[in-house]
Amino acid sequence: MMVIKAEAKAAKKKGLLTPVAELLAPRFPDLKKKLKTADMDDNTVDFLERTVSSTLLISAGLLILGYILLMERLGFFLENDIVMFLVVAVAPLVVMPVAVFAYLMLYPEAAIIRRQREMDYEIVFAGRHITIALKSGMPLFDTFVGASTGYGAVSKEFAKIVDQVVLGVPVGQAIRDVVQYNPSKYFTRMLIQITNSLSSGADVGSSLENVLDQISKEQLISLKEYSQKLTPVVMFYMVFGIIIPTLGVVLTTVILSAMGGGGFPPIILPIVFVIVSLIQFLFLGFIESSRPKYLI
Repeated sequence: MMVIKAEAKAAKKKGLLTPVAELLAPRFPDLKKKLKTADMDDNTVDFLERTVSSTLLISAGLLILGYILLMERLGFFLENDIVMFLVVAVAPLVVMPVAVFAYLMLYPEAAIIRRQREMDYEIVFAGRHITIALKSGMPLFDTFVGASTGYGAVSKEFAKIVDQVVLGVPVGQAIRDVVQYNPSKYFTRMLIQITNSLSSGADVGSSLENVLDQISKEQLISLKEYSQKLTPVVMFYMVFGIIIPTLGVVLTTVILSAMGGGGFPPIILPIVFVIVSLIQFLFLGFIESSRPKYLI
């Protein structure tokens, strides 16, 4: 009876795009590991099915909007250049879905980076909590229980270790299982040091304290490197995001007016506005994403 229910449930979950997702799954062999590292509950087929569905919806909306904007140009090409008409009419149908799908497939990697940044933010304080507790004589498992709350994403990982140990998994094996799909090099280094100390019989608290001191120094170096890198990035942003677009539009308008062109065609200014907005968005996104966030 339970088997029949499980089969009915599996059959119910299959959608129209499930065969497409199953066909695409072998082409992304590392997707399963990325999803686990990103702490996403989806399996490969479910994620690909949702991605394909979103690709179709987004591509349809963008294509409709694009054809509306290009309607006049398409009519001109249809009357004067049939080859160009076919290129402009057919190329978006091929390029747009591929571009949207490739963009959506970056979501697991973005989730991995976000998870890594969240863990690196409080890793030092969580490690010091464990170090102080160990030096005060508290058992290792109890220190993990204490660190499983109050430290954001780091606490979630310690909670996973606690849950596995409660189920009967040895502490060392539970740590290795959690570290296997963890994106934070600092968290991985800290827990690997704990397992090595457990295996060798060394003092866990002292060895962990040395690792935390090294992690703190590396985070300080990363913050200094970011401050040095920020100055040229801001300069490029001012030049390419503000000065060149502003002066370029003004000078081009003056030149066209002097030549009797009457300024920009009406369609050009919205395009320039979109390009400038995109450049500024990319610069600001780069500055924000490259900024290290540590609680030290």
